[in-house]
Amino acid sequence: MATITPKMVKDLREKTGAGMMDCKKALAANDGDEQKAIDWLREKGIAKAAKKSGRVAAEGAVGAYVSGDRKVGVLFEFNCETDFAAKNDQFRSLQAKLMELIAKKNPKDIEALEKLTLDGKTVKEAVDEATATIGEKLSMRRFERYVTDGELTSYIHMGGKIGVLVDIIDGNDRLGKDVAMQIAASVPLAVDRAGVKADDLEHEKEVLRKQALEEGKPEKIIERMVEGRINKFYKEVCLLEQDFVKADPSEKKTVKDILGKAKVVRFARYQLGEGIEKKKDDFAAEVAAAAGVAK
Repeated sequence: MATITPKMVKDLREKTGAGMMDCKKALAANDGDEQKAIDWLREKGIAKAAKKSGRVAAEGAVGAYVSGDRKVGVLFEFNCETDFAAKNDQFRSLQAKLMELIAKKNPKDIEALEKLTLDGKTVKEAVDEATATIGEKLSMRRFERYVTDGELTSYIHMGGKIGVLVDIIDGNDRLGKDVAMQIAASVPLAVDRAGVKADDLEHEKEVLRKQALEEGKPEKIIERMVEGRINKFYKEVCLLEQDFVKADPSEKKTVKDILGKAKVVRFARYQLGEGIEKKKDDFAAEVAAAAGVAK
């Protein structure tokens, strides 16, 4: 049986909005597994789906590059150890050069990127040199590269905390920015229902089934209820069905409504450090180790 710590309870509460006691019960019922605890709370009707943004973030910046003709674009997450280093001119300059290199050379992954040449040396050597100069470990985490017959638009929020790259046909710059801001704010999983992954859909249906059972609904109507409730799920995770964030609430416009004849082909959204556990230094342990004393 896992030990449930106050921090585990606090983290779960921040991600779900559920009460402290409910979070403690959920963790205890699921042997400390946070994701299972989130599902348990949802099944009990105590919490909504946790947002990915609740995860602990590493430092650095998400950056975007779009070519002058808006046909080639790159979204790139470049990590470091502190927010201070992320604002360093050398860090930002290197990130910009790397994005242009990705756009030009089209490496298939980070390993291939490391082997490319930048300013007379390999990218890996350039990043290692910057690590030594800045005094922090730098890491190229991930990138997305798009080439389109339509137009690409990027949006960077809060200096690199969130980045979006969106591919639109028959749109314009203003529409592209509006859609990119929508994606940054509302965290869709797909453009439309066809793009929702089968695993994500089945997981949601299973949670909704258990939720209906907890409510005491008869088994014979549960499937019908699930199908009805899954429409709400689609409205939350499908870009075209989301309420347009910039519209007057009384207008009740969806993203599909504001697109007109334009079409969103695809999009990428990165949140800085998503899924990375940020290192927390144990100062007492460091002092004990330096003194040769076991903690």
